[in-house]
Amino acid sequence: MDTGSGQRADRGIDVSVVVPAYNRRASLDRCLTSLLVQRIAKEIIVVDGGSRDGTPALLGLYAAHHPRLITVMRDAQPGTPGRARNRGLERAAGRYVFFCDAGDHLAPDALARLVATADRTGADVVVGRIAGARHGLRDSADKASLTAVYEDLSCFKLFRRDFLDRHAIRFDETHRRGEDMTFAVHAYCHARVISVVADRDCYHAEGGSEASARDPLGWLRVVRTPIEVMARHVPPGALRDRLLLRHLRRDVLAQLGAPFLAACEAHREKIAVEVADICAQWLTPGVRACLDGVDAARVAALDDPDRLVRLARVEAAPLRHRLTGVEWRGDDLVIDGWAGLAGLDVPSQDATVGLVLRERLTRAEQVPLVTRGATGAAGSFTAVVDVAALPSGVWDVHVAVECEGARRLVRLGSRRDDGAGVPVAHLVGGVVAVPFLTRSQGHLGLDVGGHVVRVPAAVRLTRAWWRGRRLRVEGRSRVGDEAAAGAVRHLIWRERTTGREHRERAEASGPERFAAETAGLPPGTWDAYLELDLGGPSVRFPVKVADADALDRPLRWWRGPLPWDPAPRDPRSPSRWIPAQWTVRPYATAVNRRLSVSVRVATPFTVAGRMVRALRHR
Repeated sequence: MDTGSGQRADRGIDVSVVVPAYNRRASLDRCLTSLLVQRIAKEIIVVDGGSRDGTPALLGLYAAHHPRLITVMRDAQPGTPGRARNRGLERAAGRYVFFCDAGDHLAPDALARLVATADRTGADVVVGRIAGARHGLRDSADKASLTAVYEDLSCFKLFRRDFLDRHAIRFDETHRRGEDMTFAVHAYCHARVISVVADRDCYHAEGGSEASARDPLGWLRVVRTPIEVMARHVPPGALRDRLLLRHLRRDVLAQLGAPFLAACEAHREKIAVEVADICAQWLTPGVRACLDGVDAARVAALDDPDRLVRLARVEAAPLRHRLTGVEWRGDDLVIDGWAGLAGLDVPSQDATVGLVLRERLTRAEQVPLVTRGATGAAGSFTAVVDVAALPSGVWDVHVAVECEGARRLVRLGSRRDDGAGVPVAHLVGGVVAVPFLTRSQGHLGLDVGGHVVRVPAAVRLTRAWWRGRRLRVEGRSRVGDEAAAGAVRHLIWRERTTGREHRERAEASGPERFAAETAGLPPGTWDAYLELDLGGPSVRFPVKVADADALDRPLRWWRGPLPWDPAPRDPRSPSRWIPAQWTVRPYATAVNRRLSVSVRVATPFTVAGRMVRALRHR
């Protein structure tokens, strides 16, 4: 039985939202409310698969109160989610279709943002950011690549309805799990344009079981279908290998982790056989080359169930770690700590502890030299980081424990001894290196070049004096506790009101001394900054005045003529010219003692007015 069919006469619908609902009384209120508040032309099609928990009564109330918005379709017997979504899709009249589970809900403006993006870009599929998703998309894109969106194979997206009809894209009604994965893969492979909306969360998934929580044997049989669908549309090559890597890493080899440990011995052998069969078909050389340590070890141990169990235990064991000290020794950063896998009974020679530095943007890795700690405690280490060998960038410090060929990796620093802070910034070959602890978790990192961490630098004026009409500025520059005159590049004057800038070349005149000369500043108030090149983006620091006696007197001179007209004139009439007095005064600001220069221009009239006012005050 269907309700709410009166809306069929209104075809001006932007989005048809399809909601399968089976025994979802507890969460359905929140879901439907989040859909009703969407400020867009919409219809909500709820397909009830024979619920017995009060869901039908609640749907009846919603349909009665919102007859033009909500349509309820009922099946006498429970069916698969794929069947429910297909029934709703056949009934949909909107330009777009969005699939939402009854246990989930949408952000208040989600549909409006998704539809606006689809209308602007002509996208067949628009992927919205899912709140809390581990593999969620971070950046919005009008035209995203297939590899960029392929991590998200759920069906909680906006699809152009005529696109789905044209390519006969429907859900597999025979599967109770994984049907959305096959649907998404099929849609991705046919879509001309896929857009991403990731500036804010669009979808909130309250349930959502991971592959590791499913029956591993059943899941391994299901996952073959989306892999085969993808392979029919994507020819062999680098692109197919990248898509296969996602399936093998997240859907196939993941079953050899926690699900493998939870299974009995007989089921473990079946799981290993099923994984081996999938790998025999789809593990290409290109995919194999991209596997990380633990997955590569699993592939090598598919015929050894005992080792697969040990690998799974290594992956499941809690990784304990502690930072005990960080210090500079010359140009090397020395990091002390300890780490180990708790609850594993393995000989100490079979487990190794080390550090891995990973660059935040490029994901490049550096492995510093590591030795055992002097105390002889199991898992203690001393790592010596050759900072001069690190390219410019932000390097996050991880502790790594390798056992049974598998590597466990975790950020170091959130647990540390009292007093185990970070040392000051240090110049290595003219490049600044700033150890830091993140604000949120206290993880240890090293900023080479001053990209994200404030460089502790100080610029002090020693003398500002006139050489003719050029102002010569001399001072000292230091980074941390070290002289940094070799890094100076420019003296920058920034006009306080307009933001205009004037640059002069600065030169080193000693280990920490610099000098620069300035002339030709236009009228205004100009603040002084010293620009340094420390191996990353150029940074500038205000020039501070420690001693007011270091500032020379104001300088005045007459220069002109300047154009002047006391009253409106005919544009065709000749200009009249008068001389002007320029006054340039270096001074220190009252609040933070910053070097500034005031440039003022006065005509004979303003000079005379100034003299008259001075006489009156007497």
